[in-house]
This record gives sequence, C-alpha cells and structure tokens, in this order.
Amino acid sequence: MNEPLASLLAKDALWSGIAALGFAVLFNVPRRWLAACVLLGAAGHALRALLLRWGLVGVEAATLGAATLVGFAAHFVSRFGRIPSMTCALPAAIPMVPGAYAFKTMLALLRLVGGAGATSPALAVDALVAGAKTALILAALVVGVGSPYLVFHRSDTADLEVR
Repeated sequence: MNEPLASLLAKDALWSGIAALGFAVLFNVPRRWLAACVLLGAAGHALRALLLRWGLVGVEAATLGAATLVGFAAHFVSRFGRIPSMTCALPAAIPMVPGAYAFKTMLALLRLVGGAGATSPALAVDALVAGAKTALILAALVVGVGSPYLVFHRSDTADLEVR
C-alpha cells in the first residue's frame, strides 16, 4: 500500500492531535489552550513520522527532534498566553510515549520468567533491546520537552555571591 506522504502525515497529525486533545482535557487544560495542545501534538508527531518515513534517523532521534519542537513551541505559546509551558507541552508529548516498545518489553520479560528454566538467549536479547528502546525514547521526550527550560532560564545559583 503506497499511500502518498501528505496523506500519511495528515492522518498521523489528525490522530495524534486527537490524542493530545484527550490528554489535555484529562489534565484540565483551560479551554482556550486546547487548540494549542492539539496543534503542538499534531506537529510533533507528524515531524517524528516524517523523519522516520524518510529514514534519516531512528525512532529515538526522531522522538528527540519532535519533542524539542513541541518544547520550544510550547515555550513560545506560554510566553504569549502567560501560562506554564508544560500546560501545552505535556499533553502534546504524551502521544509519543513508546507504548508498543514497553508492551514488547513486558511480554518478552514475562515469557522469559515464565519459561520454567527453558530460557532462550534470543528472548533475553529481545527483552533487552525493547527495554533499551523504551528507555531511550522516554529520555528523548524528557530532554526534548525540557530543553527550552535549559536554554532560556538561568540557574538559581547564577546570582549567588562567593563569600
């Protein structure tokens, strides 16, 4: 099935925007900021899908790029609306949480433990690889969404005098 890239990205953006809207409602984001959450979630997930589709980077780096886009866009939206940036960034980033990789990790671990001594090295490797991907994607989300804070905010210790 060779679907045009624009159609694929539009579908990806639509469904991830709906997911971001659901999380924004769940987190009681004010109604006037729901559209920003939807747009940020759609843009971030579409960027990740585009990077993965082009084969430029792996899922971990694509997630880092998308989460960084979401983080900086949420920072500028928050400056405009005088709201905390996490109000828009968190619901927009949650659709990129690696649920499938976490599920594969848990499934492989359960098979490994429930093997009654007949453990397979391939199964252990599968569990380790899926677990590492899950951890790296989650770390990419944290670093990407938190990067504007690192760039635009001074350290609390910057004003301390040495005595």
